[in-house]
Amino acid sequence: MKIGFVGLGIMGKPMAKNLLKAGHEVVAFDIMDANVAEVVAAGAVAGSSAADVASQVPLVITMLPNSPHVKSVVMGEKGILEGAAEGTILVDMSSIAPLASQEVEKACAAKGVRMLDAPVSGGEPKAIDGSLAIMVGGDKALFEEVKDLLLVMGATAVHCGAIGAGNTTKLANQIIVGLNIAAVAEAFTLVRKAGVDPQLVFEAIKGGLAGSTVMNAKVPMMIDGNFKPGFKIDLHIKDLANALDTAHTVGSPLPLTAAVREMMETLHADGNGQDDHSGLAKYYAKVSGTRIGK
Repeated sequence: MKIGFVGLGIMGKPMAKNLLKAGHEVVAFDIMDANVAEVVAAGAVAGSSAADVASQVPLVITMLPNSPHVKSVVMGEKGILEGAAEGTILVDMSSIAPLASQEVEKACAAKGVRMLDAPVSGGEPKAIDGSLAIMVGGDKALFEEVKDLLLVMGATAVHCGAIGAGNTTKLANQIIVGLNIAAVAEAFTLVRKAGVDPQLVFEAIKGGLAGSTVMNAKVPMMIDGNFKPGFKIDLHIKDLANALDTAHTVGSPLPLTAAVREMMETLHADGNGQDDHSGLAKYYAKVSGTRIGK
């Protein structure tokens, strides 16, 4: 299948490459020429704009930072709707506000373009190995039409409801991940300050009820002092801001989410926003005077 891909950042590049490896043709665009060049080197064809990409393909995937970027790329000048023919499918795999997904879908429907919101979880490692968890909102029949394609990039793809449901599911995911990282950072700071070896504690508890995918992925990074980003703090701040905005709209209290977001804002202010979100350990180092690892 010939697929358009707009947005070739830390997640989009490996996702586009996995489509190429699976035998699909990819027409790619990003505002960063180096990102396009890397995907072209893997076999893609470069588009000159989002509109140009959409004009060449029956299906476009977008993977962009936040709601304003998606609105601009889809609805703005030289955007997808400018180039897309009636019947084109748009699969927005960005993590954005659910209400923004609904707004973009209305604009798409007016042009005869069919849209799904399909954010992902798993960060760069799972984008590379094609094992992302994909959460999808929109028409169920359209989901079934593109599900096999989604499973080229992910290990799972679950239809969660109407348009925006994918991003609501992703917000729930990001709340749980963020709070889990904060919890293990807090706990392992206590371990270090109490004079116990964090590695031994990790080995002792990871198989019990406290164990989690987050613990397995992030505690070794904290112990090693390795905060190379798989998912950046600044992006998690964006997701938690969307969660809080959505929660305020529907009347759902998120006190723990608000607290963790403020921890991340502190790290951003300290110049650590480009670190992996396991860098929450640095927040606890700042307030406790003790690092978990190196």
